[in-house]
Amino acid sequence: MPQKIALVGIGKIARDQHIPAIQASPDWQLAATVSRHGTVGGIQAFDDFAAMLDARPDIGVVSLCMPPVPRFDYASAAIEAGRHVMLEKPPGATLSECHALEAMAREAGVSIYATWHSREAAMVSTAKAWLVGKRLTSLVVTWKEDVRKWHPGQSWIWQAGGLGVFDPGINALSIVTEILADPIHLTSSELLIPENCETPIAAHMAFAHPHGARVTADFDFRQQGDQFWNIAIETDQGHLVLSDGGAKLVIDGHAQSTATDGNPLQGEYPRLYANMARLVRDGAIDMDLSPMAHVADAFLLGRRVTVEPFFE
Repeated sequence: MPQKIALVGIGKIARDQHIPAIQASPDWQLAATVSRHGTVGGIQAFDDFAAMLDARPDIGVVSLCMPPVPRFDYASAAIEAGRHVMLEKPPGATLSECHALEAMAREAGVSIYATWHSREAAMVSTAKAWLVGKRLTSLVVTWKEDVRKWHPGQSWIWQAGGLGVFDPGINALSIVTEILADPIHLTSSELLIPENCETPIAAHMAFAHPHGARVTADFDFRQQGDQFWNIAIETDQGHLVLSDGGAKLVIDGHAQSTATDGNPLQGEYPRLYANMARLVRDGAIDMDLSPMAHVADAFLLGRRVTVEPFFE
């Protein structure tokens, strides 16, 4: 029997990813939406979250898709009402509030899931398996996209808490923290911030690796033409390149095929929702915050450089 779920925040990511994933899954029934601006045909719609919680005690799971700054209040209200919570990335506006939400969920006995959709890209698990037992010598992240194409009209991304270029950049960090056997930590960052914005349009990061490997990341929202979501890795036993955000993998010059071909639920968000179903069934919690910690460190260590203003 599918579990009833409410989707909160009916914007671009909800329409592009969450709604199709829920509707294609045998685990879930989309039972309600909450949004001030959007609805889904045939689904009961609310414009007030508290009203939904009161009116639909039969809905046991809430998926939060709004920007990170207001998310804590929604998540805490859901937990207080005894609902399981799924969090779009990043899971909150600060690390402290994410830790607080995890503690609240444990106290209430409900599941909470900090999702990182790029970890579910088709070739990430294959790359992780290939790296086992190999000595890393370098890892270079190149994550460059056109913000006007991929984030149109999303003014919140340029406001404090919106993360700027780290909104997509954190996807790369979620893959890196998933596939590396050893933890890394930031040593330096440079943040390029438009003079009319509060968040960076580009960022350059360097990390320390426990065995001396060179690890860097370059994020840029100003890319025109070809778009790049690549992670290039050199080891003592060969090299690999993850591209298209983890969807494609080349090892020592040979393209790898994905084992998920033909799966009707192929894709990042279907796998996230399958993970959430397992967490709820098992009474478990997944609140890995390591990608977000690297972003927080980038703001702490970041050398800020003012660049020309951004206009959409």
